[in-house]
Amino acid sequence: MIGKPEIIRIAGQLNLNPHVVEKDYALGWLLAGIFANEKIADSWVFKGGTCLKKCFFETYRFSEDLDFTLEDESHLDEEFLKEVFAEVGEWIYEQSGLEVPASRQEFEIFDNPRGRKNCQGKLRYRGPVSPTGGGWPRIKLDLTADELLVLPPVRVPIFHPYSDAPEEDIVVQAYAYEEAFGEKIRALAERTRPRDLYDVVNLYRNIEARPTPSVLLDVLRQKCKFKGIGIPKASDLDAFKNALEAGWEHMLRHQLPALPPVQSFWDALPEFFVWLEGGLAPESPASYAATPGETILRARTLRLPVAPSLQSHIEVIRFAAANRLCVDLDYQGRTRRIEPYSLRRTGDDNIILHAWNIDRDAHRSYRVDRIQGARTTHQVFTPRYAVELVPSGPSSIPPTLRPSPGGESYAGLKEFSTSRTGRGSARSSSSRGLESRSPLGLTYVYECAFCHKKFRRKTQSTTLNPHKTPEGGPCPGRTGYLVDTKY
Repeated sequence: MIGKPEIIRIAGQLNLNPHVVEKDYALGWLLAGIFANEKIADSWVFKGGTCLKKCFFETYRFSEDLDFTLEDESHLDEEFLKEVFAEVGEWIYEQSGLEVPASRQEFEIFDNPRGRKNCQGKLRYRGPVSPTGGGWPRIKLDLTADELLVLPPVRVPIFHPYSDAPEEDIVVQAYAYEEAFGEKIRALAERTRPRDLYDVVNLYRNIEARPTPSVLLDVLRQKCKFKGIGIPKASDLDAFKNALEAGWEHMLRHQLPALPPVQSFWDALPEFFVWLEGGLAPESPASYAATPGETILRARTLRLPVAPSLQSHIEVIRFAAANRLCVDLDYQGRTRRIEPYSLRRTGDDNIILHAWNIDRDAHRSYRVDRIQGARTTHQVFTPRYAVELVPSGPSSIPPTLRPSPGGESYAGLKEFSTSRTGRGSARSSSSRGLESRSPLGLTYVYECAFCHKKFRRKTQSTTLNPHKTPEGGPCPGRTGYLVDTKY
């Protein structure tokens, strides 16, 4: 298990309560244990807000629960769940030292309004900053078999940025991105909670990851029909505006490094529904023109070869960009208020932040190694360039061939993955490897965390082969950070 200093350091970098970071750490190991258990790994499908954070977008809100759709309803049995999670807890303790004891697990089986079984579980754990003399922190487990799976699940490596992460990525079976998006829209219509508004608008704003609106609308239509509700429209939510505003801070503040104003998300809804219903949206801004030799740094997990304090500033800037918030940037002894847009590596190997300086009303570029501080503000901006500080889209591993309800396999099934250029690549579903193959000839550049030697590869994997340091001796480092991508 990682130590308390690591949790405190990460919490400080992200401006979060250490217990929120500790819970994220525990969620990662719980997902590892669940999908290492052969009894449930192939029939449980990860979904919900935690899925969006752990599987698709690293710069997302933190979450607290684990939600699953079960393809085998017989698993909704208290004795079965106690047996499985006793095994999961033992596995997690053996692998990490994180305590998730069977004696502190509870499972309540109940009938939902449709007369189908559901389960709410409580899994208590003790991590690096958990109080030793008081109660145990808990993670809520929400299980249902009463859910329509419109698209085949995908296998996705999760974000687990902690030093004791397994050598091989933690890979889970999750909702396809279009299905996760559609489910969030359905939830917004059905319960209209602040986190659903945040999620829908945040997903819509990630322009390059947007699904085709007709595909998303078809997913939403099927899900709403299954739940017996109508397809939502913007006007349907007007009656809930006051409640959303009242609950915005209480439900979201502890999950975010900085809380964006609710009005900026509410104001985005009409545009979102126009796009969803007719495929129309305002023209997307173009990227800031690149100079010769510049390479955009836009990896799924962005770890730069910089000091931890600088990495902390970059995470503040990436979060602000994703939420369309200006940043107060401390740079060479002065503070500038900026709109952040893009990180790029120059031909002379400097890393540059491209931004709009609000005080100067002009584009400026800032060398990352000269940044002295970064703070998110509550000032919202409307992008004048493409925001390239968030991943361009979902990254997933082709699913295993699975039998269809009629007994046939999904032979020939292809999975479409959005690339940085907005194009896509079809990938066969015959592979079950743990590495994510690069699309369109993309090369991933990893840097050893110990000796800083760089490695080029065609697959995404943080595990490095044995190698020598630049001085010629054997390097003990076996973990690398993704620092660049090249075509």
